[in-house]
Amino acid sequence: MIDLRSDTVTKPTAGMRAAMASAEVGDDVFGEDPTVNALEERVADLFGKEAGLFCPSGTMTNQIAVNVHTRPGDEVLCEEGAHIYRYEGGGVMANSGCSVKLLPNDRGRFTAEAVRNAYSDPTNPHLARTRLVNIENTSNRGGGALWDLGEVLKIRKTCGALGLGLHMDGARIFNAIVATGTSAAEWGAPFDSVSICLSKGLGTPVGSVLVGNKAFIHEARRVRKRFGGGMRQAGIIAAAGLYALDHHVQRLAEDHTNAAELGRALAGHSYVSNVIPVDSNIVVCTLRDASKLEGLLRHLEVNSVRAMAFGPGMMRMVTHLDVDRAGIDRTIQALASFAA
Repeated sequence: MIDLRSDTVTKPTAGMRAAMASAEVGDDVFGEDPTVNALEERVADLFGKEAGLFCPSGTMTNQIAVNVHTRPGDEVLCEEGAHIYRYEGGGVMANSGCSVKLLPNDRGRFTAEAVRNAYSDPTNPHLARTRLVNIENTSNRGGGALWDLGEVLKIRKTCGALGLGLHMDGARIFNAIVATGTSAAEWGAPFDSVSICLSKGLGTPVGSVLVGNKAFIHEARRVRKRFGGGMRQAGIIAAAGLYALDHHVQRLAEDHTNAAELGRALAGHSYVSNVIPVDSNIVVCTLRDASKLEGLLRHLEVNSVRAMAFGPGMMRMVTHLDVDRAGIDRTIQALASFAA
């Protein structure tokens, strides 16, 4: 089965399993797991931050960041497809008591001007106090769209002038790093906090790291405990993250090439009306007839290919380390044999 539903479906490689099996461990809640400590330090250093915090998921690292940056009644700015707004179970509201204001965007990317225009007057008691801006890079709903670092720096300047925190949901930030040739430290510099997922493109079984300055991570550790995210001998899974950083970053370029091939193939079929430009490892298309989506997904399944519905008449495919070029070729063949 060629599973293109998400890059979260990967299985640990033999080398990763060996690293996990031999990991040195301790009690991380006591701060005594050497492998967790090494992972936190390494990721923080990569992104130019003082400290890191290992958590079970990117949802948790995002929600912890929102909680530390805000107070109940505050307002978070993001775009309508943002993971923290659309796919985290209402956590911004439930966990932190914050409202969300949605910004106009292009494939999940917005401008510094949009941030300034959305900022609420803090002297007006009728309005929620704007406190945090969230950027998702790459943008999942935007078809893996890449942010322009220049615009991010403008947003950073605006946030500084308005006294706002700036958080990056870097669920697929390593895809952006490889695709743009920009370093992790350059991407990390404009942000007060960054969530880095290890279980998507990097292929680990579980885990994300939140990075920021020491004071931020100190408070984040308290919130992680409150959210139930304290883990004990977590070095077993942290070792997978260290292995992935050593072996699975540069190979992301292969996923980008495979995604581009899928995008070109889809664009050539009459039953497809639109393919979002393919910037990284996510391919999103819209069918001319939305009612055909279920039939297309069934046809692919029969041909040993899994994709996922992504909205009315929309389909998403995500390339990853468990799908090689032969798998992409078989997928293209299955798409070609669909009788729309």
